[in-house]
Amino acid sequence: MFLGARREDRLAALASEIGAGYAPLDVTSRESFQSFVDAAVERYGRVDVLVNNAGVMPLSLMDSLKVDEWDRMVDVNIKGVLYGIAAVLPRFSGGGHVVNVASIGAHMVMPTAAVYCATKYAVWAISEGLRQERDDVRVTVISPGVTESELADTITEDFAAELMEDFRKIALPASAIGDAIAYAISQPSEVDVNEIVVRPVNQR
Repeated sequence: MFLGARREDRLAALASEIGAGYAPLDVTSRESFQSFVDAAVERYGRVDVLVNNAGVMPLSLMDSLKVDEWDRMVDVNIKGVLYGIAAVLPRFSGGGHVVNVASIGAHMVMPTAAVYCATKYAVWAISEGLRQERDDVRVTVISPGVTESELADTITEDFAAELMEDFRKIALPASAIGDAIAYAISQPSEVDVNEIVVRPVNQR
């Protein structure tokens, strides 16, 4: 396993805890993603699976015009996925697996989440396009419902933050999403689990 993230101190601590390799990664930079994949290949000799998990969710009403936040969501949530795919596809030999973490926001839209949901629908669409184009690459979309994470920390609009605070009272542990990813990866090579939606039982 080879991990990548922006916060290198936390990344190093996690990698040490689970015995994984790591390299700093800024998913908004095509060059950074390429360097990350190159480092993984240098360490392990090949790449079998890429999990695109980076995301931001600064929810706000459209008429608040938080355009810089819209740009950030596009850069991280869409371009980050594309840069990962671009870096890893040439490294797959005789198959590979791309796992993209989207959201239930890929399937529904709610007030304050229009742009976020649009980016997650884009992740779904990109994944489905890749699946249809490459019959030697498995592609899985994981669409979590409300889950324990730092996503809500990026919300700067008070109204949206208050709504999310109440919404997150039923959040799943992050391990539930990890288990779903592990399930998809663990299937026989001829089995392609295309999408898993994981949400709390009492989430509408």
